Amino acid sequence: MPLRDHFHAPLMELGPWEAVHGQWPAVIVQSLAAKLPDRFVAAPRVHLGVQAEIDIATFDRDPRSSDQPEPVTGGTAVWAPSEPSLVSETELADFDEYEVQIFDTRYGRKLVAAIEIISPANKDRPESRRQFTAKCASLIRQGVCVALVDLVTSHRFNLYSELLNWINQADAKLTEPPPATYATSCRWHPNGNRHVLEAWNHPLEVRDSLPTLPIWLTPDTAIPLDLEASYEQTCKDLRIV
Repeated sequence: MPLRDHFHAPLMELGPWEAVHGQWPAVIVQSLAAKLPDRFVAAPRVHLGVQAEIDIATFDRDPRSSDQPEPVTGGTAVWAPSEPSLVSETELADFDEYEVQIFDTRYGRKLVAAIEIISPANKDRPESRRQFTAKCASLIRQGVCVALVDLVTSHRFNLYSELLNWINQADAKLTEPPPATYATSCRWHPNGNRHVLEAWNHPLEVRDSLPTLPIWLTPDTAIPLDLEASYEQTCKDLRIV
């Protein structure tokens, strides 16, 4: 079955994209269960980076509580630092994470692979894109295989391209501008006295079939991630035709 556009009418009105993103990691975990060697385990992880706003006027607060910390008494005098050079009211960025993590239990549940299903919130603002690509670059630097699965048609940015820019690399097969939807698997592994960055990138368009990506568990062992099968099972579970 072809890739659907979950971010525009008419499909967007029949079922929210959040349902696909929320269900897909669990389906991927089930599909990997029979492929993973015994020492490896996969687990879904969904974290929504939504900043909740609280109406202070309607917050039922314990009258005994206080926003001010209790003073420290006794002991030596408390050291008083100088005035800060920056005081700014702000919120630290948070972002959506729809992912599957694969761990090697032989080494105390060591993370060896991460499958990232990209959401609109990962692409909509420059700071969100920087934070997401920085996370992926950090994982790759630690030897974690990172797969990016981006079906978001509502924002034209390509986070695989931005990840390569972040680590000063380039993929000669990327078009300009790079496609908004794609599936990619990346790894950074030792090769003799050097390290090699490898990527398997597949541009996608609506109505395409999804590819099978290599997920590397060790420098010499990979398993296939059949995105088409798990995507179709997800749509079937959600009755998305």
